[in-house]
Amino acid sequence: DHQACEGFPFVVSGSIRVIKASPSGRELPLYRVAPGETCVISSSCLLGHEDYNARGVAESDTEMVMLPKAVFDELLGEPAFRGFVFHLFADRIADLMQLIEEVAFHKLDQRLAALLLGKGRVLHTTHQQLADELGSVREMVSRLLKGFAAQGLVKLGREQVALIDPAGLRRVAGG
Repeated sequence: DHQACEGFPFVVSGSIRVIKASPSGRELPLYRVAPGETCVISSSCLLGHEDYNARGVAESDTEMVMLPKAVFDELLGEPAFRGFVFHLFADRIADLMQLIEEVAFHKLDQRLAALLLGKGRVLHTTHQQLADELGSVREMVSRLLKGFAAQGLVKLGREQVALIDPAGLRRVAGG
């Protein structure tokens, strides 16, 4: 957060999770940058001559290419590159609108159920990692997971969540 934008990063391999942190330290994941993609916030900062207002965290070993600001500015004169940058903006705005809808209109239990369903039958993760993905706190996620376990929807283990009743979780996710 609030660092100068030095260039236009392009992810070659690995992935980066882009997050917004609150002053209290809570984090809200905004989106992921996969191979062949770039961070739209970096583009925005370069275009607006602003500092970063989010943070990127490598989720795995990640290789990137960084275009210096001067090269980025020059390439914006090329229609293909400019189209690529604006296409990224359109995609990310759609992703962020979906995130806003989820946070504003879906309860945390619905969002947690949907997240669990999207990760397979057995998840190797911590309650904190799930909370981070949902932009919540560990205590709330732990309470909901215990409730899901009491309903027979999941089985909890150490750093593991096994889905027992996916149909039941789908009902929760659907509201």
